[in-house]
Parts: sequence; structure tokens; C-alpha cells
Amino acid sequence: MRTLGNIIWFILGGFISWLSWGFIGILWSVTIIGLPIGKQCFKLAKLSAAPFGKEVYFSDHGASFLLNILWLIFGGFVLVVEEVTLGVGLCLTIIGIPFGLQHFKQAKLAFLPFGAEIFRI
Repeated sequence: MRTLGNIIWFILGGFISWLSWGFIGILWSVTIIGLPIGKQCFKLAKLSAAPFGKEVYFSDHGASFLLNILWLIFGGFVLVVEEVTLGVGLCLTIIGIPFGLQHFKQAKLAFLPFGAEIFRI
């Protein structure tokens, strides 16, 4: 079921999320200072390509708070708006509701990507 869900997810907006996270990751990785942020973007791009069967846990460290503020200013807000827009669009149909809810989870992750750990379930 996870595989089928991930295939449908990739078609119904997962590709756009994956592409966006990858593009932002490349932009951040241009500088040495932005490399850790780019690395996190690539991890989240991998998650956004196939999110079913994975769980995200958030921690609250001081350093992650500062990185999240920097992230929102320089690229995160665009991803949050994109994920919410895709989520709302998919929730307009009954079949798209589970995928729309997944986009809302991705929006939370785009809002606070640092301090997030991804686990397979």
C-alpha cells in the first residue's frame, strides 16, 4: 500500500515538492556556509518524493531555532505557500484528501525543517 500511495503521491504534487526542495538545496549549496542547509534540503527532497511509510519527529534545540528563522527568510516561506496551495487543491476532491493532508504535513516541515528527524515506520 505504501508503494501505491507513494506512486500516486509523486504524480499528485510530490514531483513538484521534490523539484522545489532540490532546487532550493542547490541554491543553498552554492556557498560553503549554506552547505548544511542544502544538505537538509536534499534529505527533505528525498522525503517529499516518497513520504508514505515515514514519520517525522521534531526536536527543539536552540541552534535549530536560529536556522529555522534564517530558512524562512531565505526560501522557506515560498515552499510553505507551495505546499499549502497544493494541499488545498487536493483537498477539494474526496480522492485527493489523504494526499492533501500529506501536503499540509510537508508544509509544517517546510516551515520548520531544522530539528526534524525522519524515521521509517
